[in-house]
Amino acid sequence: MAGRQRQRLLLENAEQLVLVCGRREPYLRRDGANRLALLRAASLVVGLDGCIKAVGQADVIRNEFSEATFERIIDCSGKCVLPGLVDAHTHPVWAGDRVHEFAMKLAGASYMEIHQAGGGIHFTVEHTRKATEDELLAALQQRLGRMLRAGSTLVECKSGYGLDLDTELKMLRAIERARKSTDIGISSTYCGAHAVPKGKTATEATDDIINNHLPKLKELKLSGEIHVNNIDVFCEKGVFDLESTRRILQAGKNIGLQINFHGDELHPMKSAELGAELGARAISHLEEVSDEGIVAMARAKCAAVLLPTTAYMLRLKQPQARKMLEEGVIVALGSDFNPNAYCFSMPMVMHLACVNMKMSMNEALAAATINAAYALGKSDTHGSLEVGKQGDLLIINSSRWEHLIYQFGGHEALINYVIVKGKVIYENERCETTSSY
Repeated sequence: MAGRQRQRLLLENAEQLVLVCGRREPYLRRDGANRLALLRAASLVVGLDGCIKAVGQADVIRNEFSEATFERIIDCSGKCVLPGLVDAHTHPVWAGDRVHEFAMKLAGASYMEIHQAGGGIHFTVEHTRKATEDELLAALQQRLGRMLRAGSTLVECKSGYGLDLDTELKMLRAIERARKSTDIGISSTYCGAHAVPKGKTATEATDDIINNHLPKLKELKLSGEIHVNNIDVFCEKGVFDLESTRRILQAGKNIGLQINFHGDELHPMKSAELGAELGARAISHLEEVSDEGIVAMARAKCAAVLLPTTAYMLRLKQPQARKMLEEGVIVALGSDFNPNAYCFSMPMVMHLACVNMKMSMNEALAAATINAAYALGKSDTHGSLEVGKQGDLLIINSSRWEHLIYQFGGHEALINYVIVKGKVIYENERCETTSSY
């Protein structure tokens, strides 16, 4: 019957159709992340509901849907089709320009030295507090547009440059408006514990978040005004210690938020152990994670969201991606887009993960698709090309999918189409053909 119905999209005869998963796996780890599901000479159908209806060999799909009509048909001969990329960690809502700090970093100033000199998060907080919600939304939409053109179709978006209730809510409202006005998928994160506000101690800030911020969020969530998915804390020496982090995360979990926080970035804090204990969905950074923390995360199926741009730009030691993979941790990737790590491109993040963190290309793609979706609690609908999942995908103008990672900074001339729910959102008419030779 489906073969006679009207459908939204047919992608025909792809040289490679990279499914990533073929058996509804919620994540890939160990050897699974190195053996991606892939079809050659294959086609894919997306229905009017925006979900994938069929995936298979081109001749089989042609026969099955011979009587169907399509809103759009794209000939993918000589091209590759991949799932839309998932960016599992971004800070895209802020005002103010911190390009001057890049020179300070290059001259040797550390992240915490810049922070203590009035730069870093506090500089952005000052400007974000002054900005209107409309100004924040306009900047956010422009940034999300750049992420989309680089292949990201689902992005985690954090607040965290307000540190007071009014500004945090202003940021979350901008994210909510972007969710409704843009095509890109959004997972919203409350990150009010991103830094200790000036004039407060960490304990006072913790009490304010638990007694004032979270009850208000719960109220707005219940009324449907704001949809928040995750709670985040910057668990770090000189910011929020382990006990403050525990209190905030548990309070967020109690109002139905997924735990997804910054941990073990600059100092070993035992964040990974805490996250595993609390049932965290994901922990980001982990440059200073302990061996015990790695084992605990693997056992708890807590995703590690690794951020190669951060270690690269701050000249930190790289996260132990290989050890995590070997121990069975679910490894995901994020761009960490923020004023401190200005990167919109998950293809570049995957490239850095391969070169600097010694991940294979298959592992990097799994980390930027199914595992990043898992880190956001979305791998049942996103992250692979399987029947029933949302029709978010990329078409690249190459006969081998690895070009998306291999070409460092080359994605702008490589990504031919970005598709969300079966609709072409971005079409790159200047796309160049890439030979496999």
